[in-house]
Amino acid sequence: MRLFLQLVTVAAVAMAGSLAVSAVQWNTPLTLVLGFGSAALVVLAYRWIVRKTEHRVPGEITKNNAALGRGLVIGLGLFACVIGNIALVGGYDVLGWGSLGGALALFGFSAAAAVTEEVLFRGILFRFVERWIGTWLALTLTGLLFGLSHLFNTHATLWGAIAIAVEAGGMLAAAYAATRTLWLPIGLHFAWNFAEGGIFGAGVSGTDAPEGLLHSVMSGPAALTGGEFGPEASVYSVVAGVVVTAVFMVLARRRGNIVTLRRRTADAATVVA
Repeated sequence: MRLFLQLVTVAAVAMAGSLAVSAVQWNTPLTLVLGFGSAALVVLAYRWIVRKTEHRVPGEITKNNAALGRGLVIGLGLFACVIGNIALVGGYDVLGWGSLGGALALFGFSAAAAVTEEVLFRGILFRFVERWIGTWLALTLTGLLFGLSHLFNTHATLWGAIAIAVEAGGMLAAAYAATRTLWLPIGLHFAWNFAEGGIFGAGVSGTDAPEGLLHSVMSGPAALTGGEFGPEASVYSVVAGVVVTAVFMVLARRRGNIVTLRRRTADAATVVA
């Protein structure tokens, strides 16, 4: 019941924010304001419903500027590496400057998307499922659900959804498992998306969006560039995501943050005793 109540509460707030952002049709100041406003409301809704249903202060969403900053650096650096590799094989070219207004609109849109998706998929789904089946299975299951949720995007493909499941669903869950704060995966998610569309002018998860700071063009095999879905469907993104996921999971193990079925059973037995 707690899982249901949290999902419904946060999803309702997120849906209202999404409808508001969509209604302004990429108007720069309105998208920027509504995007950040939607993100703030989702955080407030999550804090409220966790307090109501779990009777605790949700430490995972407590303000953590250091974790957010690290996430921003990792996300920006990771996508820069991906797009750099695509450029090296001739798949990405910059033709000139794009649109500052489009970049600012994407800044607000990316904030709303990153906060909403991290709270729903990592803050609620992953956190609950991890308690039931352990960290590794929860990472796999919620990562798959995260990838499949992108099948509803414009230009979506099954391969694109699978790629996102591996490189983003797994990586962001691992980031949460390693740090036990949502702010690092939020920062990573936001920086990746904004760098992709807002800075480098590439497609973001197959969605239709305005041009970013750079006017660019991508060409070549879809396996390398991601095709119409964008660089997230590129093998370079998948490889980068797998590597970073592995690093986070090693860190989670060293910190004792991996929940196994054996550990879950032992903890339950201790509580009963």
